[in-house]
Amino acid sequence: MKHLLSVAAALLLSLIAAPLPAQEPESSPAQQAFMDALAALEWVKGPASVPLPGNAKLAVPEGYVFLDAANTDKFLELNQNLPGGNEVMIAPEDLHWSAYFSFADDGYVKDDEKIDAAELLKSMQQGTEEANKERRRRGWRELHVLDWAVPPAYNDTNQRLEWATLLQGEGGRSVNFSTKVLGRRGHTSVILAAGEEDLAGARPELEQVLAGYSFNEGERYADWVPGDKVAEYGLAALVLGGAAAIATKKGFWAVLGGFLAAGWKFMAAGAVALAAGFRKFFGRKADDNR
Repeated sequence: MKHLLSVAAALLLSLIAAPLPAQEPESSPAQQAFMDALAALEWVKGPASVPLPGNAKLAVPEGYVFLDAANTDKFLELNQNLPGGNEVMIAPEDLHWSAYFSFADDGYVKDDEKIDAAELLKSMQQGTEEANKERRRRGWRELHVLDWAVPPAYNDTNQRLEWATLLQGEGGRSVNFSTKVLGRRGHTSVILAAGEEDLAGARPELEQVLAGYSFNEGERYADWVPGDKVAEYGLAALVLGGAAAIATKKGFWAVLGGFLAAGWKFMAAGAVALAAGFRKFFGRKADDNR
């Protein structure tokens, strides 16, 4: 694991300090090691149907790839993101954006609460600065929340709460677009990580992916019945991590900072540009299976 981290760090530094010309056919040892580490992951190539935590399933479309929880953790480490241990990933084959699914079985979240976007932003910024302590301990670059890219809003037609945050890191800016899909026994979190310039194109692509996501029969939001578990928080706290936002035993900011440390997904522009050539790997893999 430490070797992978050092490889990723060396790669990102080389991309920032001295990016290779577009016509350069050769890869540096660090770049090749990064690509080899990506290729070693156990990719599931669409079209495919995969089960997801929380009694749900996802249709992986053609042209997309999927990683289970163990391989998602490895991918996150390669990109200097803290692994959560409970996330799975889907992305286009060229990896120009990626989306992470996880499930929290905290219970049915009531959707009758108003959201104060300005106050939530302040809390998120303070919690992220707390999260930077863990990033510094690991020798990783700090992340800072600049603003909402998309303010939080709830759609009561499909029971989805969505927002996007603009992040600043040493390697540039990145956007996390978050979707919370409410269900009977909890909620599914979907985090889209993309470059700032890619968000407009990535959002409709994610919508197409989400069209293939569904809770199993009996697990949807409308299936709730009296007596089912109800979450101890509402929509506003859901933006800040749900249960993490109401925890008090360890101190609010420490708990929130820990949640945000694992929650943010940063994609450095150089690493994304390098991974864009990864589509060729899937083409070769398909040829090898013939």
